[in-house]
Amino acid sequence: MKGMVFTELLDMVEEKFGINMVDSIIADADLPVSKGVYTAVGTYPHEEVVSLVMQLSKHSGIAPDELLKIYGEHLFGRFHGAYPQFFHGATDAFGFLSSIDQYIHVEVRKLYPDAELPHFECERDGDTMKMIYSSSRHMEDFAEGLIRGCLKHFNETATISRESISDDTSVFTLTRG
Repeated sequence: MKGMVFTELLDMVEEKFGINMVDSIIADADLPVSKGVYTAVGTYPHEEVVSLVMQLSKHSGIAPDELLKIYGEHLFGRFHGAYPQFFHGATDAFGFLSSIDQYIHVEVRKLYPDAELPHFECERDGDTMKMIYSSSRHMEDFAEGLIRGCLKHFNETATISRESISDDTSVFTLTRG
């Protein structure tokens, strides 16, 4: 995973829980590659994010799945600040989410050729959209948080349901209203 995911996670932890929490989760997490030192442009094993989140859960009492959703929502706002060009022309959440694989991930790969990104296939039908998420990393909760952040960014509401259809594929169904 790209280092920005790690640096922003630690920034969010500091913002919400304080610098002592950052120090605690880094000290207690299994971080064999980075040893807890991240740069935004580096690449690190996604297992280190999992380890950090598990330690944050242990120290905060908040379930790991909820922490990943909170973090995804937080990171979406940071993406908007860091990459405003990805948002030009986007007028609503469904339109933006539908562009992830065909536009945003294409552009991300230009910036970071070694990025390992999930795959999204979207099907829209009026006020409902299905997002088929495929990834060997099993970061569905994180993806749901990013979806929540997108809805919030566009000041829209939608119910989000999720169904696992295989070991590495889930379907998010978003219904406006």
